[in-house]
Amino acid sequence: MSTVLVTGGAGFIGSHTCVELLDAGFNIIVLDNFSNSKPESLRRIEKISGKSFKFYEADLLDLDAVNRVFDENPEIDAVIHFAGLKAVGESVSKPVEYYHNNITGTLMLIKAMRTHNVKRIVFSSSATVYGVNNPVPYVETMPTNSSTNPYGYTKVMIEQILKDVYAADNEWSISLLRYFNPIGAHSSGLIGEDPNGIPNNLFPYIQQVATGKREFLGVFGNDYDTPDGTGVRDYIHVVDLAKGHLCAVKYVMEHKGVEAVNLGTGKGSSVLDVLHAFEKACGKELPYKIMPRRAGDIDCYYAAPTKAKELFNWEAKYTIDDMCRDGWNFARQNPDGYGEG
Repeated sequence: MSTVLVTGGAGFIGSHTCVELLDAGFNIIVLDNFSNSKPESLRRIEKISGKSFKFYEADLLDLDAVNRVFDENPEIDAVIHFAGLKAVGESVSKPVEYYHNNITGTLMLIKAMRTHNVKRIVFSSSATVYGVNNPVPYVETMPTNSSTNPYGYTKVMIEQILKDVYAADNEWSISLLRYFNPIGAHSSGLIGEDPNGIPNNLFPYIQQVATGKREFLGVFGNDYDTPDGTGVRDYIHVVDLAKGHLCAVKYVMEHKGVEAVNLGTGKGSSVLDVLHAFEKACGKELPYKIMPRRAGDIDCYYAAPTKAKELFNWEAKYTIDDMCRDGWNFARQNPDGYGEG
């Protein structure tokens, strides 16, 4: 039975991936510093899966702490690397913090992996690497050097670092998962997206409007070149995304090399499409206001998901209605998220 270290495993995508790994018979070890997650999500992973696992509260910037995880768990076969700061808007105002946290943290992780001869990694990358100059749909062979924000550039740089790691040592197995816009929640309603502070992403903001926590949704820009003027994105159910990570781990167990793979549905939905689907799920109208555009946002993007089908035999199964139904189920059961702890 293989053992996977999951960095950022208490977070939104990390927690759902932990459930899929445990359900598939993997052992997991979770490392998280709770900068944008809560310990309660780990308890709920155990409740859903009926399985326990080791947890380390640690920061990837602390190389000694990361080395200790590998020292104490020589059975680790592979790493899924989620841990990182992830808000596009915040990265524009805090570039130094983003570059330091995301890039240095990854370098510390790779150093520890190299020291302990663990050479399989699935990296949580992003569609933001495609930047502003590529036409849609985004294909993995497109250039990735024109990101619109520091967050996106951290992903571009980490992808390059990992490609260079493989070029220097062909024993590595690396999967760069470029995913699009994960929303929704586990069907149990036990785990979902619960960001600290004011949400930076659309979906948890809509959830908080639906539960009465916030008065209205701010829609950033309605003059984009899209059917209704609001930004169009490729929204993917977080459970579909988690299953994609499971496929990627299985793939790196068997294949050496570096592969960049899109995880998306191949379909675009606008901000208002998502809002109206959520209104259908929760059975009420949700107020919104048009706000100025955000720095770094672009009109429209969605994935060409064919490589994931060819390489992993993976494809997204859930619709926008499914995503909103499950997201509302989580929000309804957890109006205050996971609470304080």
